[in-house]
Amino acid sequence: MDKTVEKKLTKWLKLQKKACGFYLNLSVFFGVLTGLSLMCQAWLIATVLQGIIIDELPKSDFIDHFWALLGLTVVRGILAFARERASFHAGAKLRVEMRAAVLDKLALLGPAFIKGKPAGSWASIVLEQVEDLQDFYARYLPQVVLAGFIPLIILVAVFPINWAAGLILFATAPLIPMFMILVGMGAADANRKNFSALARLSGHFMDRLKGLSTLKLFNQGEKEAKVIRKASEEFRERTMAVLRMAFLSSAVLEFFAAVSIAVMAVYFGFSYLHHLDFGHYGTPISLFTGLFVLILAPEFYQPLRDMGTHYHAKAQAIGAAEELMALLDHPTEQFGGDKKLTGDIDITAKDLSVYSLDGSLLLGPVSFKISANEHVAIVGPSGAGKTSLLNALLGFLPYKGELSIAGTELKELSLADWRKQLAWLGQEPQLFHGTLRDNIAMGRNLSDNEILSLLEKAQILDFVEQQPLGLSHAIQEQTAGLSVGQAQRIALARALAQQASLFILDEPTASLDSLSEQAVQATLTAAMQGHSCIMVTHRLENLSAMDNILVIDKGALVQQGCYQQLIAQEGTFKQMLDEASSVSEFDLEPVEQANNQPEGDK
Repeated sequence: MDKTVEKKLTKWLKLQKKACGFYLNLSVFFGVLTGLSLMCQAWLIATVLQGIIIDELPKSDFIDHFWALLGLTVVRGILAFARERASFHAGAKLRVEMRAAVLDKLALLGPAFIKGKPAGSWASIVLEQVEDLQDFYARYLPQVVLAGFIPLIILVAVFPINWAAGLILFATAPLIPMFMILVGMGAADANRKNFSALARLSGHFMDRLKGLSTLKLFNQGEKEAKVIRKASEEFRERTMAVLRMAFLSSAVLEFFAAVSIAVMAVYFGFSYLHHLDFGHYGTPISLFTGLFVLILAPEFYQPLRDMGTHYHAKAQAIGAAEELMALLDHPTEQFGGDKKLTGDIDITAKDLSVYSLDGSLLLGPVSFKISANEHVAIVGPSGAGKTSLLNALLGFLPYKGELSIAGTELKELSLADWRKQLAWLGQEPQLFHGTLRDNIAMGRNLSDNEILSLLEKAQILDFVEQQPLGLSHAIQEQTAGLSVGQAQRIALARALAQQASLFILDEPTASLDSLSEQAVQATLTAAMQGHSCIMVTHRLENLSAMDNILVIDKGALVQQGCYQQLIAQEGTFKQMLDEASSVSEFDLEPVEQANNQPEGDK
């Protein structure tokens, strides 16, 4: 990974630590107290052994020291537990806020942005990548502070009693972070590649799982299994590369810490044998000095070793942060302001051009006007830009030109306030794992009688009454157990609960059989009385009741007018209507021929 990118990601990660609250500082505080208590224990042990072995004092003189040692052991245990809890809460608080920020951002960017990646990739970002930030905030960041603070305290304690020991500690301390950095240079890049492989695998696997029946139908199961096997093997190799980095860094740090402690032990050993005579300020080196320094020596390197051990958490977090930062820093200034909507909803577009999130022109420039309580259909060939226009109206795609709602530019409106006025129904109903009651109420305070009334309007009440649990009937994942028509009518009941001023309908009957289509269409006709409506549809024969029809072709508004006006003039609308009629006649011809055959020939 480029060093500039790595520094940018590290800086971004550190800026997020405010989400940890006071738990991060609390973890550092408990860590410092643990280090101080350990120094006190080293002093007590060295004092007791000096007194008993060298000074030959009775053991009874050190009863208080033994009790103090016992008390400090308990205190250290409590402090270690408190530090772990504070660290965990710091990471947990960060993860909660990060997931909320990701989901809020995705809600703001909308489906036009989300569809740019498979659902499995988003699941990887929201779950695995956010989860892998835990150790960076819970362990690495506190340890960075402790790695600088605790060795400094120990140096302050060691230098006054033996400057040579202090110099050895001071000189060997940089070896650990230096080799930690050298070993860990490629760890962030390895983690980034690992997350990319995981996102690809998750997205690929989820997409294939959704289309499993289709794959079996076309005998492609074995082929896709090989593709998934290859992607899994790639992920395994990248995961093992990350683990190799982690184990190598730990081994290197342990080696240099052991060598440094050995140098310290050799110095004191030769000093006690009178082969070395320096570092003690002219006073003979006592057993207390040697024991005190040698007990503290491992603890001097321990914070540095712990920081090295947790360095892979930093590399892991940097690898996870790349996509998180790109998502959370994605520009959203084009998506609404803070003005409230006032007055009847009328929509005016003048020289309106709609763009994709990467800046490509999708539609326009177009100009039109939709009056309050007017019913408007948007038609055109596939890919003409109909859905792009709806996404712009919903605030999910950027645009240029004028698009005003009740006299206020959409960019200046509060999107939350604007969307409260809308009821949206698409061709692919999105029901959630939960009860029927939950799916229709969607957090609104609706009574069971109100929900039943909505179900009756959507002509799905009979189905609900047939269920043993009624409104508590569980909706399974991917609406399993429901037909498309049933799911669509449940989604319609949810839309009716919105009490919206404007209905936005995107092919609401495209996936329905003729009976379900008639039921949904009749409900929509009744529900939209006295409300505005914008409907995208390919069913041109049902548009005679619409007040206005906008015909879009190749990103341009080519025709507009009522049904009678459009069929009376040559153009895209009449051409599409003729094509639809010829397809219907072609479909009906075999049935009519069969009906006209003698009974014995059928």
